[in-house]
Amino acid sequence: MPPEPAPEVLTAKPGGSWLKRLKAGLQRTGSAIAQVFTGTQIDDTLYEELEAALLMADAGVGATEYLLADLKQRVKDNRTTDPGAVKGLLAQGIAELLAPLEGALEVGRQQPTVIMVAGVNGAGKTTTIGKLTRHLADQDCKVLLAAADTFRAAAREQLAVWADRTRVEIVSQEGGDPAAVCHDAVTAGKARGCDVVIADTAGRLATQLHLMEELRKIRRSLGRAMEGAPHEVLLVVDGNTGQNAMAQVKAFDDVLGLTGLIVTKLDGTAKGGVLAAIALWVRDRARSGKGTVPVYFIGVGERLEDLQPFKAQEFAQALLS
Repeated sequence: MPPEPAPEVLTAKPGGSWLKRLKAGLQRTGSAIAQVFTGTQIDDTLYEELEAALLMADAGVGATEYLLADLKQRVKDNRTTDPGAVKGLLAQGIAELLAPLEGALEVGRQQPTVIMVAGVNGAGKTTTIGKLTRHLADQDCKVLLAAADTFRAAAREQLAVWADRTRVEIVSQEGGDPAAVCHDAVTAGKARGCDVVIADTAGRLATQLHLMEELRKIRRSLGRAMEGAPHEVLLVVDGNTGQNAMAQVKAFDDVLGLTGLIVTKLDGTAKGGVLAAIALWVRDRARSGKGTVPVYFIGVGERLEDLQPFKAQEFAQALLS
């Protein structure tokens, strides 16, 4: 058998201003937490205010309790007496909690690598697909898009604009069955020697059971078109939705078996703490033997360069800077 091809790791090229943009994007979340450390004492009041700030940032009860217990232990171990220094210890704790969310999106191990993308309406799913496509095209990957969002008006046209902008091919059918569109796209991707096929599915709420069932149908259709497909099942979630985003992750994972996440719209949100809740869920999921679900990318704006690979240390630094 020929050797398995080495995968290409999908990376972005962050400019020098990325950390600055990330800090600005997380300012509403981070400022409420950081102001807890402006006092002169490390006491119960500080921890109570921090607990309230983390909950308000939508870190969730479990992650908040974890971070507080971890912080108290760090303060004890380091014999810290300066509240300002405690903020740095919290940043360390957040970075360590979020570290398991790091992961690189790899393509090329299969040809084509089939990526199925899901998410609720308004999460920025189609725009995110466009940005991913551009990143892939910049790395000389031949990409084919499947316009399988036949549910939302103008979704096909929106994806077509991105296909034209990024100079990639698209498979679409007006009013066609989404599963059939995906099957045709994978078949075409194999015939045309494409490196990646990305399927844009219709946005839907987890409570729309008949539409969630359609996602299962699409997943099965991709598998019939190519053994082992889809190789990645990504969920795009809106960081502004806080704990609702956490509920979406759980619901879509139950239906599809997620392999990765992309968190968008973190700019201007006061709910960026939801990544801590997601990290705790991912840790428990991995411990149960179901594997991890990394956050491949985070977004803090509309520009192409505003979607970058997630780095835990970078995120924690930006959050509490």
